[in-house]
Amino acid sequence: MLRNTLIAFFLSIALFTQAQPFGKLVRKTPGVVSFTFRDSFGKDVPGTLDMIKSMGITDLELSNLFGQTAPAMRALLDQRGIKCSSYGVNYDDIVKTPDSVLVRAKALGANYVRVAWIPHQGELSPEVAKQAIADFNKFGKLANAQGLLFCYHNHGYEFHPYESGTLFDYIVQQTNPDYVSFEMDIAWTYLPGQNPAALLAKYPKRFRLMHLKDVRKGVAGNDQGKLAPENSVVLGTGQLDMPAILKAARKTSVEHLYIEDESPAAPQQVPQTLVYLKQL
Repeated sequence: MLRNTLIAFFLSIALFTQAQPFGKLVRKTPGVVSFTFRDSFGKDVPGTLDMIKSMGITDLELSNLFGQTAPAMRALLDQRGIKCSSYGVNYDDIVKTPDSVLVRAKALGANYVRVAWIPHQGELSPEVAKQAIADFNKFGKLANAQGLLFCYHNHGYEFHPYESGTLFDYIVQQTNPDYVSFEMDIAWTYLPGQNPAALLAKYPKRFRLMHLKDVRKGVAGNDQGKLAPENSVVLGTGQLDMPAILKAARKTSVEHLYIEDESPAAPQQVPQTLVYLKQL
């Protein structure tokens, strides 16, 4: 009964958001990152996919298969008209088992393979960054040969000063643009003190994916990639300048926007985020 009530609620939200095209800055319903509904996915994969679809969302970035094989997950997605456009894996996966990663990504029907963390101790060092650059170029070339694109997702620690810029600048400049692209997490660009809109303008052809996430007002910045879940809030109610960021993104190569809401209240907050994005 509760599940049916929730689905009916989300369906009403979806009907509202789909009654007209999205706003000028976001012209279609954005996707969502599976991490947003990680607890629900861990308990009920089909039910969670039903919930996502009831919100009007048909674009999904998977960071976990939640006990499913890639073909089984693809079948569940296809049954609901949901597309897995990006498949997130661990850094070690692309280094140690790259062929298996690519097989799973293709089975899912993904266009992108994404890594979101460079293993490191303390501050990210130039030496570790240089090794990551080599690994990204190598895996990106393999992915490209399979018709896939590789993206690296920032988490804040990459913005330490280095040479005339930051380690993030160094990673962007030293990776092959034919093989390596980027996914901007706007919160983990803003929290370390960077301007997401300015960074998009600086590298307009390197970003392909974007995580939309807002941060509760009053929360201090950090560059450790750590945010208390309750400090992830409905887009437009936090610290980030969403209109400026989305306006900048429209002038870049960004193809997919994914809502990432880390809050335990994400099932209630995501529909509110969709309403906000629609009015922009």
